[in-house]
Amino acid sequence: MDNNSGKIILSLSIPLSILITLVSCISLLTPDFYVKETFNWRIQSVGQDMIDLFIVVPALIITAMLAYRKKYIADLLWAGVMLYILYTFLIYSFGVHFNRLFLIYCLTLGLSFYSLAWFIYSQIKSPVKFGINKNAVVKVTGIFFLVLSFVFYFLWLSEIIPAVINNRVPKGVTETGLVTNPVQVIDLSVFLPGIFITGFWILKRRPAGFSFAIIILTFFVLMNVTIGWLALMMKRKELESSLSVTIVMAVLSLISFVFLVWNIKHIKIRTP
Repeated sequence: MDNNSGKIILSLSIPLSILITLVSCISLLTPDFYVKETFNWRIQSVGQDMIDLFIVVPALIITAMLAYRKKYIADLLWAGVMLYILYTFLIYSFGVHFNRLFLIYCLTLGLSFYSLAWFIYSQIKSPVKFGINKNAVVKVTGIFFLVLSFVFYFLWLSEIIPAVINNRVPKGVTETGLVTNPVQVIDLSVFLPGIFITGFWILKRRPAGFSFAIIILTFFVLMNVTIGWLALMMKRKELESSLSVTIVMAVLSLISFVFLVWNIKHIKIRTP
């Protein structure tokens, strides 16, 4: 990437962090802001606002500041945070009933999308070659991505296929009061195939696979923490019968973090 990339990343991150903070503060400080949602989806929405305010915004600012100081790996971490923001604001925009923040949802979604698009374009325009010499890192990380994509496909399809066969709405969709589950839509159509392709590229030692591995592992850490927190909130409201989901997500988050650090430690960067 060129020398101005850090400045661009910082200039994109400042307004985005302000928008996310605004969304979280307004919804958290407004009584019954999600009154149109089912109780289940209301609890999850409030939990997501907490994660955005106390984890995602700081992560966005920190990675942007590191990128500004020309720490190249920070660019990839920043892109992972941006991927998370894009993912979650797709859900805000399509999965939350129309409210006073609708235009801000759309603005945040658009800014995160074009920020990530700029990052990918800059990678294509000024490519940075990545490599990992340690075979164990390559094999284990690649297999981890492939297995994870299959596991989540199995989890989603085990709920969807019986519902399709019996011509009924899945329980998860009924509980949230939505038309469809936006998480399933994003995962099945875009994200899980992307994880599988990344795993395949890693095993083939393609440079793009190593850079996407850092981005997606950063996303994994944030998303697993989010799911674990939402499950804990639902347990407190007696919507969950056990803490098993929170425990599993905590373990997955830790594993993803270990893989992230492991890959960063062994990655080799060769600029043109």
